[in-house]
Amino acid sequence: MTGPDLLVDQLPYRIVRPYRVRFEEATGAESMRTAIYLAWAADIAWQHSTLMGFGRDWYSSRGLYWLVRALRIDVHGSVPTYGQAYMTTQVTGYRRIAAHRHSEVRSASGELIAVLEIDWVMTNERGVPTRVPEEMMKFVADSASSFEMLKVALPPMPAEAAERRFRVHRRDLDPLDHVNNSVYLDYFEEALEAAGDGAMLLAPRRYEIDFVAAAERDDLLVGRVWPIGVGRAFRVRRENGSEVFRGTVVPL
Repeated sequence: MTGPDLLVDQLPYRIVRPYRVRFEEATGAESMRTAIYLAWAADIAWQHSTLMGFGRDWYSSRGLYWLVRALRIDVHGSVPTYGQAYMTTQVTGYRRIAAHRHSEVRSASGELIAVLEIDWVMTNERGVPTRVPEEMMKFVADSASSFEMLKVALPPMPAEAAERRFRVHRRDLDPLDHVNNSVYLDYFEEALEAAGDGAMLLAPRRYEIDFVAAAERDDLLVGRVWPIGVGRAFRVRRENGSEVFRGTVVPL
């Protein structure tokens, strides 16, 4: 799609919504934190689902939940403090227990700012992955469409990897009482800045992220960041060594 069609709903498969960068969502450089792209993506996904008849009551009555499993974000530009941008979302494929959403962030003129590819996994009340209901196939034109789920494999971590210890606070949690997936991007970027790699956050860049397990309130986490070629790797573990998160960032 080109021109005006970029910022117009294409129901039932795709919607577009405006978003504004609030003061507390911006950095000292007067641009939006990367984590906010993911917060927007989750919000617009719920708007799309609700518009199609799958609101929170529908999920709650069936004991079903969507969790972000993995994602890729390409950041091409930035949105300034109080600036407005437009985000799109559409489901592009299903697997037995998962769905893939493609989202784009654009300026009012249609300039591409960011692209997000997100793998969502459906779980039941016990947190166990479960089959996606057949009626949700209405989100895609081709119900047979599928995709390969993203996996992030990190190279061996050197002993000198920069380490940062931190505790999960209430403000980091979502309604499921787990660390919200967007918060891990803040953890990642804070680790980069602490390691002296803050300049990487100013360039066009690609993040690939794998959410391994859920961190909870008051967990003490250990994050380590280290170079991988021209990019950086980041791994978060609990004090007992169990892995929670892994990700990479490379220049585009």
